[in-house]
Amino acid sequence: MRRQVLGVGVDFLDAEQAEERLHAFLAGGTHLVATANAEMLFRAARDPKLAAALAAADLVLPDGAGVVLAGRLLGYGRFPRLPGVELAEALLAEGHPTFLLGGRPGVAAAAAEHLVERHRAVRVVGTAQGYFTRAEESAVLDAVRRAAPALLLVGLGSPRQERWLAAHREALGVPLAMGVGGALDVFAGRVPRAPAWMGRVGLEWLFRLAVQPRRWRRSLVLPAFVWAVLRERGKGR
Repeated sequence: MRRQVLGVGVDFLDAEQAEERLHAFLAGGTHLVATANAEMLFRAARDPKLAAALAAADLVLPDGAGVVLAGRLLGYGRFPRLPGVELAEALLAEGHPTFLLGGRPGVAAAAAEHLVERHRAVRVVGTAQGYFTRAEESAVLDAVRRAAPALLLVGLGSPRQERWLAAHREALGVPLAMGVGGALDVFAGRVPRAPAWMGRVGLEWLFRLAVQPRRWRRSLVLPAFVWAVLRERGKGR
């Protein structure tokens, strides 16, 4: 069920519906999945290129608690938060051939090692670091095509990963390509995840701020995002 949040379409689904859509994508074709938080949507409302990249995605999932709150404020119903890191790990554990792209040098390779330790079925068919230059881009695309993954997880940070995936969708030719932000750092053990209870009550952002204080400026987006959503609701009425 795609609904508009600050002019950006978001698919508010339950976990079962999201899982069905992702598995359908893996069956063939080329599909893009974006995992949206409040910061991404707030920026997209002012960044036409990011907005276009999100509009081109086959699925835009509510990754952040702020997006879930926006859905409720706008009258779309009570849908769960669908964290990209959890969805990605669930797919990895099913054994789909996967390419990990992103992070600083060594992060994707470390993520692959840690994932194999946690899940015997994991099949990582290739890795590449995310700090590649424009001149190196063709080599990255070639590496992905040669590996022929069913699942491509891209952690280049937003908005770069959304724009990059939209620009190279056909060249990549991957059934399911998903932007996962900092998930590779989590998989590699470089960044801890918040306790499950904090995720359930929408406080994962506070945990991230505690372990990465340099994110404090980014956290200021949330109240601005909520205010913008309330203004949008007021206009609708």
